[in-house]
Order: sequence, then C-alpha cells, then structure tokens
Amino acid sequence: MRVGREEDLAVRFRRLEIYEQDLSEHFVRSGGHGGQNVNKVSSCVILTHRPSGITVRCEEERSQARNRYLARKRLADRIEALRKSQRDEERRALERRRRQKRTRSKGAKENMLRAKRHRSEIKKYRRGPLRDE
Repeated sequence: MRVGREEDLAVRFRRLEIYEQDLSEHFVRSGGHGGQNVNKVSSCVILTHRPSGITVRCEEERSQARNRYLARKRLADRIEALRKSQRDEERRALERRRRQKRTRSKGAKENMLRAKRHRSEIKKYRRGPLRDE
C-alpha cells in the first residue's frame, strides 16, 4: 500500500516538473511529544524547492521516512496551488480584456448616450444663465 502512494507522488512530481535534484533536504530534531525518540533522532524534515523558493517543514510523524514523504506531498500541493492561482489570474485577465473589447449592444449604447446627455444637462445648469455682453 505504501509503495502505491510513493509511486503516485512520483507521477505527480513528473507532471508538475519537480525534480529531485532541485530539492534541498535538511533534517533537524523535532519538538513536541515523542519523548526519547524526539530527543535522539532528527526526524523533522525541511524541504526546499530551489527553483521556486518554496520551503516546507514536516515534523508530524515520529518516523523520518514518513515525514520525508509528507513533506514532498505538501510541496507538491503548494506548487500545484501556486500554478493553479497563476492560471486562474491569467484566465481572469484574458476574460476582462475580452469583455472590454466587446462591442456594446444597441440598447446599452443608447442608455450610455442618454446618461451622458443627462449629465451634460446637469452641468450646463450648474454654470448659470448665459450673459449677453
């Protein structure tokens, strides 16, 4: 069962173009519960993806191997979320440009011109009566 999850993660890394040589991995001692194991073993994993600068820290499990897997999974989640937000932003910008370029319908154009004339009349009356000199 565990091998299947690691294979899924490897497939996900390939899809996201995350390569092992781009990862920097450090091991430090965890904090919190765990007693003697926490004090003896450097089971906390700090994983850095150098191209993107994203750093992930995982110290949830007592096992270093499990923390390595979870850190890689979190890193893939973060990179995937970052790329998704970039795609969504590009899509929104494209849609905004498309809406701005779209020609107005006849009714919308008439309403806009009516509103402009109305605003012009209001401003004209603000100036006061015209003087004959």
